[in-house]
Amino acid sequence: MELKSGEVSWQSPSNIALIKYWGKKGFQLPANPSLSFTLSKSVTRTSMAYAPASDPEHFKVELMLNGKINQQFSDKVKAYFDILLEQIPFLKFFDYEIYTVNTFPHSAGIASSASAMSALALCLCDMEQIISNVSNSKKTKFYEKASHYARIGSGSAARSIYGGVVSWGKIKTLPGTSDLYATPIEENIHPVFENYNDSILIVNRGEKKVSSRHGHQLMTNHPFASARYKQAVSNLEKLLEVLSAGDLETFISITEQEAFTLHGMMMSSMPGYILMEPNTLNIINAIRSYRAESGVPVSFTLDAGPNVHVLYPQQYFQQVQEFINQELLKWCVSGTTINDCMGTGPERISRK
Repeated sequence: MELKSGEVSWQSPSNIALIKYWGKKGFQLPANPSLSFTLSKSVTRTSMAYAPASDPEHFKVELMLNGKINQQFSDKVKAYFDILLEQIPFLKFFDYEIYTVNTFPHSAGIASSASAMSALALCLCDMEQIISNVSNSKKTKFYEKASHYARIGSGSAARSIYGGVVSWGKIKTLPGTSDLYATPIEENIHPVFENYNDSILIVNRGEKKVSSRHGHQLMTNHPFASARYKQAVSNLEKLLEVLSAGDLETFISITEQEAFTLHGMMMSSMPGYILMEPNTLNIINAIRSYRAESGVPVSFTLDAGPNVHVLYPQQYFQQVQEFINQELLKWCVSGTTINDCMGTGPERISRK
């Protein structure tokens, strides 16, 4: 193997889970399957420059986040690479300089780990092809492998490898699904769910008080874990039918229940903790009241944080934007909102 310097760059989106993954089994495997919408504008852009290592036994990783060296993330990526050495042995023969930028607040419950780790995994797969001198002729396997690598770094990152509607975790009714990587759901999606909107209302820009990693760990001995995993499977199977039929009423019912269940599991952990804030609840109550009064099928979901994802079909964009501006922005930090929508997935930026 000839050691040459190079650089690869990818842009990868965040995603918003509709059926929540919360709890693990084995090594980075989901305790229940999940399903998400991939976003479009909430992305991480990552460039990974690599050069022959001065000391392969102690290869170096330096990560710059938003233009500044971040030692904490450098150490995390180094540990991630160490885990991958068994599958990608050549990693140790290079030193790495990684430059990454988010278009949205980090660690505030908008799945920044999903976009960051999926972008990094795609860079690794690109580098692997360059080092191995192979073409991207087997496109499906390239993305499947990237999803597998991403999952090892962050479970939800497995889903960000694909655009549109994506599942992760073995689903009996969906052949080809796996706990090892995510699978795009490309058939039987009703047109009403195409270009579905997600306006993210930023209630708090700060880092979460309890990390998702620790939250997953607290599910290990959770008294309601078994019932939750059964509920997730049932809700996912129902939601697949809803996405095919275009049933907005049931879509709202299932996805809002999932959001409440996610945070209910957090609150009933040992120890319990709360990531929602008073303004999170103010926004939720306002959305439900507006929907009942107007008939507009707008709903909410939550990730593992206080910020609110406002979901609605494209045809109601103008009405929902007026509602957000008039009624909801007052509960957001500096009136901050990110208007996003379902996206087509990652993009390669460059390959040198």
